[in-house]
Amino acid sequence: MNTAPCLPSLRYAHIYLTVLVTLLIGLFIDGVWISNIMPHSQWVTNALTFMVFIWVYSQVSPRLKKLILYGLVIALGGELVFSLGLGMYTYRLHNLPIYVPLGHTLIYTAVYYLIKEPRIKAMQPALTKVLFWAMILYSAGWLIFARDLFGFACTLLILWVFHRRPHTKPYFLAMFFAVVVLEILGTYFQCWAWPEIWFGKFTWVSSANPPAGIAVFYFGFDAGCLWFYKRLNPQIWDRFMRLR
Repeated sequence: MNTAPCLPSLRYAHIYLTVLVTLLIGLFIDGVWISNIMPHSQWVTNALTFMVFIWVYSQVSPRLKKLILYGLVIALGGELVFSLGLGMYTYRLHNLPIYVPLGHTLIYTAVYYLIKEPRIKAMQPALTKVLFWAMILYSAGWLIFARDLFGFACTLLILWVFHRRPHTKPYFLAMFFAVVVLEILGTYFQCWAWPEIWFGKFTWVSSANPPAGIAVFYFGFDAGCLWFYKRLNPQIWDRFMRLR
């Protein structure tokens, strides 16, 4: 008789694995290697990301549908301000690719479903500790070997948020490393680039390409989505808080 414990199945892999594979393929297609062969390759990535966005949107709960739409508005505004306006980073064609704000919301959704997995929840305390110290080591290494003062400062801000809101650790540690993977690949394929100094202007704040702790901006993304939800759905939010 088999007495081994039965591990729960992966319930949401069809969502977060689809998002991950789509974004990785999309970055490769938008990269300089493919664009040298196919000059309009970015439109292939735009179309692929849009189709997957529509599919993911059709799979999620009504509440998350609203958060995704709010996230699109926030992502578009953030990109217009930080990339096109302030020059904190620059895309390959010096534009704002359509797939980028869509990609932000897809990452947000993918990580949300990843940490909902029963297997992940079962390992959450140990996994959170491992990812926490991995984040510290990664950021410190980036600071030492790549002079990434900007990225390290972002990581310190993450630690401050964790101190204030410790319940956010599982989600944002997973987000941290999801963003690390995408940023490393995006800059490797030269889809975008970060300047060697903060905003390309402040010489006293050096930066790596990419900065280590840039996932801190997803705190603002998440807070913005929840702010919109509370303002536009006050009765649902109040009921949710009472149940909580």
